[in-house]
Amino acid sequence: MQQPALEVRSKKLVTVEGLTFKDLNANGRLDPYEDWRLSPAERAADLVARMDLDELVGMMLINTRFTGFSAPSGAETSHDGALDERTIEAGTSIFATRQVFGTTETIERLKLRHFIVRDDVSAGQLAAWNNAMNEVAEATRLGIPTLAASNSRNENGEPVFGMNDAVGALSTFPATLGIAAAIGGDIAAGGDAALVDGFAAAIREEWLAVGIRKGYMYMADVVTDPRWQRIYGTFGEDPELIADIVERLVAGLQGDRVGGTSIATTIKHFPGGGARENGFDPHYAEGKWNCYPTPGSFERYHLPPFRAALASSSFMPYYSAPSIAKSVVQSVDGVEIPYEEVGFTFNHYVLHDLLRGQLGFTGYLNSDSGVTDNMCWGVEDLSIPERFAKAINAGTDLIADTNNVADLRAAVDRGWISRARLEQASARLLIEMFSLGLFDDMTYVDADAADARVAASPGWELAARTHRNSVVVLKNTAGTLPMRPGTRVYAEVFHRSAERADLKTAQARAAASAHPGLELVERPEDADAVVLFADPQSGNYFTSTPGLLELSLCEDKELTSTTGETYTETTLLGADRFRTLAREARGRGQQVIVSVNVAMPWILDDVEPLADALVAGFSTFFDAQFDVLAGVSAPHGRLPLTLPSSAAVIAVDDEGHCASPNDVPGYAKQEYLADGLTYAYVDAEGNHYTLGHGLTW
Repeated sequence: MQQPALEVRSKKLVTVEGLTFKDLNANGRLDPYEDWRLSPAERAADLVARMDLDELVGMMLINTRFTGFSAPSGAETSHDGALDERTIEAGTSIFATRQVFGTTETIERLKLRHFIVRDDVSAGQLAAWNNAMNEVAEATRLGIPTLAASNSRNENGEPVFGMNDAVGALSTFPATLGIAAAIGGDIAAGGDAALVDGFAAAIREEWLAVGIRKGYMYMADVVTDPRWQRIYGTFGEDPELIADIVERLVAGLQGDRVGGTSIATTIKHFPGGGARENGFDPHYAEGKWNCYPTPGSFERYHLPPFRAALASSSFMPYYSAPSIAKSVVQSVDGVEIPYEEVGFTFNHYVLHDLLRGQLGFTGYLNSDSGVTDNMCWGVEDLSIPERFAKAINAGTDLIADTNNVADLRAAVDRGWISRARLEQASARLLIEMFSLGLFDDMTYVDADAADARVAASPGWELAARTHRNSVVVLKNTAGTLPMRPGTRVYAEVFHRSAERADLKTAQARAAASAHPGLELVERPEDADAVVLFADPQSGNYFTSTPGLLELSLCEDKELTSTTGETYTETTLLGADRFRTLAREARGRGQQVIVSVNVAMPWILDDVEPLADALVAGFSTFFDAQFDVLAGVSAPHGRLPLTLPSSAAVIAVDDEGHCASPNDVPGYAKQEYLADGLTYAYVDAEGNHYTLGHGLTW
């Protein structure tokens, strides 16, 4: 084995048989965990035996950590501004109510080593932050390094806590649905999902540059309930395609095995979050249940992507719990699944018997955020120490988004969690860290070179091509598209937020103005083509709507809540103006081109008739869309999910049963519908907006 290039900043190196090693515990001799010639498993076994209970407890928590670069002006920082050293009093959040301590205190006293970064800072600043945290960690008793994790950072989309918060800092692709749309086009043209290989390679190059070595990504969930608010972060509804994508992602990010140039993956949300109860999400109590009303749906639709991702370094179980009342018997490989109505993080059978036993998963299990404080479905009556014990004894190794060492230690002191289980979990976590080279030559990165390294990534060019290829032409009446050279264009963007609508309208107009084949006009009546971009938003990531999530494009629509009260919902501010602009343009004989951002499978029954041409984007950049609309790029994308025909096909009766099953993908729902209903939308041209639909010139 070749001598790695080792760097220390507070400890010393030791030389043995002409080779150098880090003396991380400063005892002047080489110990097995410091010996890079040994396997990660051997080193981890030695280290956990040396760790005290507080060090083991700290190893098993991962918490959000912001950099000092984003701290308010005048706030206490260290390491040239890289580390946020503020102590912040406890405040209530969706994840927990906890006091936040400075970075150095969190590493030294609380002994945490895993952190989630959610900051929008530059590549160089991320690298400097990682280096600074590891400087602090190196100086501690055993010199155990830190490991930074992040949600995906390479896709465009709406900023949501911890996701899409750093758009543009790294190469920026369309949303994952758009990546699936582009791959669908590649497959329709006789190709395959090789786009994923280049996507993964770009992420790997860029993340290595900044020192983020663990990705909370990607979602292997199959979309089966169209009202699920998190659909935008999936790869759609085709289990076979999603399985291919996630298998390629794991291989592309990690390599043949996790090593010094890998990005470790955390595939989520096992065993599949798509089987919602009428769309409600388990970030809130109304969505606590996974429902399986269709025989065989668990194994046929939801499990295949996770089978394909078993080489992933870790899996993230979902918050939700399986519902007995809303499910039929499900089995895997002929073995029936016993339903324990507790969240999957606490579910011993699903994690231990099914995932590790039957499926053979050997990585570690990383809970979703906040499971011991808020999203603790099925164990709400347990104390917080009991919840820790329930999760860890069920097989969860790392508890997310908490620094609550006190309650985890209390569970240990009361005998509810054995030291052997702490060592088992910590060894699994440390094997990843040793494999990534964090104890050796990958502790520190070149922060001065990070910005240039990211700028030189091949991801930028691939991302631009993927944006263009993600556009799906749904309808094109009488050859409306492509627009002729010199077409005068009026462009406007509609959104649920007036501020976002104004910002995006400016971006769309700038893209149209810069396009060599188009002429931007300021008034719709002066245009040859009125291009309307609809970017609807429905629901909220962290709170339930009073009634079912709305999928129509509406403003102040009167609806009925689950308790029978009336309320109003807006998914598109200015929806009446949107329709008026389209109707008036049609009345003047102008072409109307509508682009809908498909973050969810919107119901377009009163939008499509207004358009001469209708396209779907997926947080797709406006310049890429105009390239397709103007014929610079041929339309390529294919729908990664099915758009429902009407509210009737997803209607929910008084007993909570949906007209189409919650656990079956859109392309297969038709066989379960009552006579007279058609699930997929059919437009005036006879196009069926089902999985795989997309027109070409």
